[in-house]
Amino acid sequence: MTVYGYCRCSTNEEKQDISRQERDLKALGVMDKKHVYKEYESGTKVHRVELQKLLDIVKEGDTIVATEASRITRSTKQLCDIIDFAKKKKLCLIFGSIKVDCRKDIDPMTNAFLQIAGVFSELERNMISQRVKSGVANARAKGKIVGRPTLTIKDIPQKVKDMYGLYKQGAINKTDYAKLCNVSRPTLDKYLKVIIEG
Repeated sequence: MTVYGYCRCSTNEEKQDISRQERDLKALGVMDKKHVYKEYESGTKVHRVELQKLLDIVKEGDTIVATEASRITRSTKQLCDIIDFAKKKKLCLIFGSIKVDCRKDIDPMTNAFLQIAGVFSELERNMISQRVKSGVANARAKGKIVGRPTLTIKDIPQKVKDMYGLYKQGAINKTDYAKLCNVSRPTLDKYLKVIIEG
């Protein structure tokens, strides 16, 4: 029986530090780093690569740990789907201090609590989204430019540009390219998009 961890942030590692979640997962019983699945995606996105990898690898009797239910999903429907999946697979789910042992029958109170937690998580996400939209509309009404500045070839570090030829020839893969240039994979992808389109 293996204990797996899942941690998620909405934006890439340059903007949000996921290491606190990793430390918390260890405290919750995930002892092997290779069993931790990290994702930089919105919790509203149903199809997530790392989450799917985790769901594909778990076997009967395994445990999935997240620091809170909203790290797994911010959708009530998806939370219910994951609980159903755990029941079929006979898994144990740990969301911070909440333990849902689907290796045996879940009591109705725990089931209801999880669904309520999912509802509040979805509500919080919708309220944040509404506040952001309102703030953007207000800023635009005041004539402010909203959003990230457009990335141009001039913004890309010289080392990334210099090593592009090696990557294009297949001498280095994308992971090595990112390491050699000391940038994250998501950032490298953004740079490559500009280089290729430019």
